[in-house]
Amino acid sequence: MRLLVTRPQPAAEATARRLEVMGHQPLLLPLARAEHLPEAARKALERPHAAVALTSAEAVRALGELGADLEPYKAEPCFCVGEATARAARDLGFTSLHTGEGTGRSLAETIAATLSASRAPLLYLAGSPRSDGLEATLRQLRIEHVTVECYRMQPIAHPPDILARLISAGRPDAVLLYSHDTARRFAALLVEAGLKTAAFSPRYLCLSAAVAGALPDGASVEVAARPDEESLFSLL
Repeated sequence: MRLLVTRPQPAAEATARRLEVMGHQPLLLPLARAEHLPEAARKALERPHAAVALTSAEAVRALGELGADLEPYKAEPCFCVGEATARAARDLGFTSLHTGEGTGRSLAETIAATLSASRAPLLYLAGSPRSDGLEATLRQLRIEHVTVECYRMQPIAHPPDILARLISAGRPDAVLLYSHDTARRFAALLVEAGLKTAAFSPRYLCLSAAVAGALPDGASVEVAARPDEESLFSLL
C-alpha cells in the first residue's frame, strides 16, 4: 500500500523503514520539525528533583545533546509514557526505567504507585505543543512536579498544492497520523488544497481518539487500540 507518513524527522525515516520491510510504499510528508532546547534541560536537571518523566522520544533526543553532562542523571528513576520512549531512554543509557501504558494518565498512575515520597518534585521534561494528560493527572493525584520544555515542534510550511502533487501519482491508500497537532495541520492543508478527506485518501489511521478529533467531519477514521506504532500498524 501507498502510505503517507506525517511524522517529523528522524522518526519518519524510522517508520518508513519499518513499512518498507512490511512491503508497503511510504510517502514522507513531515509537517513539523523539532527545535531542541538542551540548555533548558541541563538547568532543570541541575535543580533538585526526585525523578524524570518523559512523554516523547523527542525529549530523549534533546537530552542526548547534553553528551557527558547527562551521565550523572542516567541512574535516576526515569518514567516513560510508553515502550517507544522507554526504548529510546534505554538506548541513551538510562538504567532505572518505569514504563506507562502509552497515555499521560497511565504514566501519572505509574508514578504515583512507584515513586517514593520526596521533598524534591518530579521533573517533567516536555515538549510544546503537548496534551495535558500527564500534568492534569499529576495535579489530581497531588504529585508535586515541575514542567520544563526541552523541545518545541515548529511547523513546516508546504506549498498549497503539495497534496495535489502527491495524489497526481496515485492517492495514498492510507494516511498515518501520530499527534493532534499534526492532524490539525494536515486538515489545514486539505482546506488549502480544496480537497475532501475522501478525495485524498480512503483511510486515516490515528494513534488516538484525540488525534482523530482534529480531522474534519466525514473522514474515514480508524483509531489504534493502544497509542503506539505497533497498534497503529495493526490497522493496516
